[in-house]
Amino acid sequence: MGLWSFLSFSLLAFVLLGSFHPKFVAQAEISSPRANDRYYRLEVTPLEALATRKSTEIKVDNRAKVFIASESGANVDLKQNNGKQVRDGTQRGLGNEALIGNKTAPNCHNRLEIPGKKCNNISEDNQGQPAANVMLENTFPDLKKKAKRSARTTFTENVDRSTSGEAQSRERFSETVQGVSNSRPEYRRAGEEPRGSNPRQSEPHLDTSTFALSGDSAHNQAMVHWSGHNSSVILILTKLYDFNLGAVTESSLWRSSDYGSTYTKLNDKVGSRTVLSYLYVCPTNKQKIMMLSDPEVESAVLISSDEGASFEKHPINFNILSLLFHPAQENWILAYSHDSKLYSSMDFGRKWQLIHDNVMPGRFYWAVMGLDRESDVVHIETRIAEGRAQYVKCRAQRCTEANRLYLFPGYVDTNSLVVQDEYVFTQVTKSGQASYFVSYMRESFKRMKLPKYCLPKDMHIISTDEKQVFAAVQEWNQNNTYSLYISDSPGVYFTLSLENLRTGRGPGGNLLVDFYKVEGINGMYLANKLLDSHVKTFITYNKGQTWALLPAPANDVAGNNLHCILPFCSLHLHLEMSENPYTSGPITSKKSVPGIIVAAGNIGTELSSTNLGMFITSDAGNSWRQIFDQEHNVSFLDNGGALLAVLHATAPIRHLWISLDEGKKWDRHSFSLAPLYVDGVLMEPESDNHIITFFGHFSHRSEWQLIKIDYKGLFNRRCMDGDYQRWQLHNKGELCVMGEKQIFMKRRPGNRCMLAQDYSRIYSSEPCLCTAYDFECDYGWERQVDGKCSPAFWFNPNGATKSCSTSQSFLNSTGYRKVLSNNCKEGGRNVYSPKRQACRPRPPRGLRLSTSQGELSATVGSNVTFMVYLDDGDSLRTSIQLDFGDGIKITYSNLSRTDDGINHVYRTTGIYRVTVSAENNQGSDSNTLFLHITSPVERVYLSAPIVAIRGKEVNLTAVVWPSHTRTLTFFWWFDNSSEPIITLEGSISYTFQREGKNKVTVQVSSGSTIMQDSKVITVKEFFRSLLLSFSLALDEHNPDIPEWRDDIGRVVRTALSQVSGVPQDQLLVSLYPGLPSTAELFILPDEHTSSEHKRGSEEALERISDIFVTALNQGLIQFELKTDIHIVVYLTQQTSAPLVDSNSIHSGSAMLMLLTVVFVGLAAFFIYKFKRKIPWIHVQTEDSHEKEPEVISTVGQNDNMSKVKLSEFPSPKKLMEKELEARSRGGIGRNMERIVTREFPNCTNV
Repeated sequence: MGLWSFLSFSLLAFVLLGSFHPKFVAQAEISSPRANDRYYRLEVTPLEALATRKSTEIKVDNRAKVFIASESGANVDLKQNNGKQVRDGTQRGLGNEALIGNKTAPNCHNRLEIPGKKCNNISEDNQGQPAANVMLENTFPDLKKKAKRSARTTFTENVDRSTSGEAQSRERFSETVQGVSNSRPEYRRAGEEPRGSNPRQSEPHLDTSTFALSGDSAHNQAMVHWSGHNSSVILILTKLYDFNLGAVTESSLWRSSDYGSTYTKLNDKVGSRTVLSYLYVCPTNKQKIMMLSDPEVESAVLISSDEGASFEKHPINFNILSLLFHPAQENWILAYSHDSKLYSSMDFGRKWQLIHDNVMPGRFYWAVMGLDRESDVVHIETRIAEGRAQYVKCRAQRCTEANRLYLFPGYVDTNSLVVQDEYVFTQVTKSGQASYFVSYMRESFKRMKLPKYCLPKDMHIISTDEKQVFAAVQEWNQNNTYSLYISDSPGVYFTLSLENLRTGRGPGGNLLVDFYKVEGINGMYLANKLLDSHVKTFITYNKGQTWALLPAPANDVAGNNLHCILPFCSLHLHLEMSENPYTSGPITSKKSVPGIIVAAGNIGTELSSTNLGMFITSDAGNSWRQIFDQEHNVSFLDNGGALLAVLHATAPIRHLWISLDEGKKWDRHSFSLAPLYVDGVLMEPESDNHIITFFGHFSHRSEWQLIKIDYKGLFNRRCMDGDYQRWQLHNKGELCVMGEKQIFMKRRPGNRCMLAQDYSRIYSSEPCLCTAYDFECDYGWERQVDGKCSPAFWFNPNGATKSCSTSQSFLNSTGYRKVLSNNCKEGGRNVYSPKRQACRPRPPRGLRLSTSQGELSATVGSNVTFMVYLDDGDSLRTSIQLDFGDGIKITYSNLSRTDDGINHVYRTTGIYRVTVSAENNQGSDSNTLFLHITSPVERVYLSAPIVAIRGKEVNLTAVVWPSHTRTLTFFWWFDNSSEPIITLEGSISYTFQREGKNKVTVQVSSGSTIMQDSKVITVKEFFRSLLLSFSLALDEHNPDIPEWRDDIGRVVRTALSQVSGVPQDQLLVSLYPGLPSTAELFILPDEHTSSEHKRGSEEALERISDIFVTALNQGLIQFELKTDIHIVVYLTQQTSAPLVDSNSIHSGSAMLMLLTVVFVGLAAFFIYKFKRKIPWIHVQTEDSHEKEPEVISTVGQNDNMSKVKLSEFPSPKKLMEKELEARSRGGIGRNMERIVTREFPNCTNV
């Protein structure tokens, strides 16, 4: 199962070792390569960032061996897959869903979903050569499959791990090769058959040697690390992963100190019983190695400072899933654990300190040097709730709550934080509509602006190269394609570059974009575009201002004329990246070899996956040649001076091809005496040792074979000045490319000399005069057919806000903005740059007011930021006044003072009218928004009588804590009603028409929070009621909760029934909240009494009432609360039951009773008016600011009934504190002052 079979079973992108191919981009959300990086087919996920990873793994079948390569600084991509985190090496527990990672320069990230940074050259890293651990797979594939490049960005040295493939037995290949052999070349030109030659020592040759890792034939995974930079040390970790157990059961560590000629087993040095799972290399000091033991056996890290010559073991108390090395400090590491916690170590893993919990995977970043003030700053995305997160910034060793900064105002979407280069990206989704925000140079966040009617459904950041953002945007009318947009330097204003980019979805659901940056040529890109239902390849030389089809070669590899004429026929290239980090993939270029691109593709009307051949250009895409009629993996050797080609085959191979003249002639060399299933190639292209290593196996059951190849024999000397020739970059004859004429130096074809490592390729550079295509259209402008930029129909070029006064001038856009990194010079006319224009007095027009996040609601006490925009007007002479609606106003002398927003804090709930007005001597304008200020509902209580009269209106009140003002919605449900009654007030009047028990439920809605309370109301034609009080001891044991009151009411009802003989179903006892403990006894008519006997029933209730009065006055109603604690029930007062006397003349006793009731009622009113607090009724009206809110009784009242002012009540918080304090005083006597919180009885006077 060869190298190419591995490709067919891989899931995602790769981590390329610096030694083999210096520039690979793997699944990244934001990939913004540096100058020496390149773009690939990008795999994107909304605002998802990547972690730099050391170990890369791929999905394998049960018959596969897996090889993992390790080369420092690999970067990892973390993405969501059906709700589960799929990790490219950084995270484990994926089983067969293991992923291949990617190696890039530090600080490569992604999702907008916003992604991230330059993901490519793994060998040319600003931080030093990163180490990547790549898992390769030995399989016997049947089909060929290619991965796409990921637009998700990989961040600095964050290492992902995941498990990979299980191997099953296959027949051992009978022939094993060991020893040293010399390979002689065979020569042929493209299109010719190979021809033999007599070998001589002066002819080009390869020196090879093979080493087998004996005893590890059962191991189905391996990881390889070569320090590079002329180091001779290679480390190999082989493992046996048991998929049934889901763990590594065996491991072996091998080390070579002679560039791979021989290897020594180090199991005794790390501990014979220690099972190793992963290997990591410090990107800034490759002598420092960190290895993890398998957590199923022990949880520890093994540290080496001498390239694995010795190790020291340190136990840890958490399971490491990913690591992130600092881009400058070699000892600083971030570790992400299996339980979503982030740790930091400042001594290379010897001691760890917790930074934060609930951290989103892959959403943590070290400081970007030169932008963050402290180098130990960490940027973190922490999860708050489902779909909601916060952006936190703190220092690695001091991340307490007091030291944390929350830089984004509000919550962000989960998996959306990306910190890359000068930019920080976040995403916020409100009401199903996503908004994208960017912070440039660590300044405040601004909303990213696309053309007005772009209306994006989805957005992914491709790169942030050269202080500019490339974004793939799916517009409202696109389904399977995206459009390419390019921003200004701050990343705020975007303009269209290319429509309908070909896209797809990777195995993890990540977006795949066919977009590739050509290395070594500034502003040169390739893209596959869907045009008239055909996918075609386009090229640009001016950073996306113009695009053109690729010209096809004149002849095929056999020399036959192709007759392919533009635009009907053209060359189409596959822009995917390889799944195997040790192969170049279908397309490759290199910064040190400008102008040379090698790619797999086809000729015709559209891109196809059949009839693929290999094509090369030596003049930056102006002309192409076919070099193979089968797909090969082509890589650069000797600092780019030579090309290496290996057949992309499913069968074992023993030959490779090398060209020293840009692919015009290829020499065939044998690298093995027996055919080898190649799993990967490892090399150090920037060193002078000229050594590459092939990894593979002769059969499935054979040991891992490592073939060292020294290709120095291809050359006979160092290159001298006379070995080079000049080559001028051009675009179809146009010598000015990106505003300058550039001449490069190339080695003359056929020279067998070695290039110097520090050889400079640029011979001369001369700026050109600017043309329209050296500029991109400014925001609101569109490129026309004639190449000019014109205003879009929705954009008024004269209506933009101008920061000037009548005595000043301003720079007005001409519709063009210079392409970043373009070096042209404008002539005397200067027609494209902004023009200085005198300001004219203008009245304010188009005044707009919004909150910073577009929200129309906020919580009490939160900081609300208002943004003021003026479409047109003399902004410096226009005053701005903002009325917050709560009695506070603020005035600014001009609009520029409001650029960062206006902050305000509301202290009470309510709906506020916020008004902004702008005025100058030419006129005025205003705008208004209504802001809802709410607070969370903690508790709701339905205040309602438990007995009501049929056909008579009853007041129901929902009491809410804390109190709200016109910001809640109340839903009232009665019995089995299918529709609720909806009110904005907390009280309602309702008439019950049916006798019996009626259930009432009130639901209170506050934002996304809904709370409810229910009561059962007994409805009768008439009833009788008495007020009850209790022994003082009951107050001392009253917890004042509904369940306790229900139980006491049940006990009292039972005692009353036992003393009087009245059935319990005719009695209801309801205790009221608060102290002192009081209750109301309701005497109900017998349910079996017919309406004809109503008069007799009324008289019966009167007799029962008299019985209860006598029993209560004599203290006969008692119950035992606890042992030795007896509670006596007393009669407080007799209320008038709704019994109507038909006689016109009342008896003396009745009149006395009426006077008594009036006297007691007045006494109760004065007591409650001046001495008692009543917190449980809070329905209030606010007719005007002068009139105080009033408390409304829960039962019907006459108009002249007294009302108690709400201002006399303590606040709910103080009231609760006083109640608790009163209850905690224990056995306080009757004479002690009490806080009275009893409700008014819910009885009706008739």
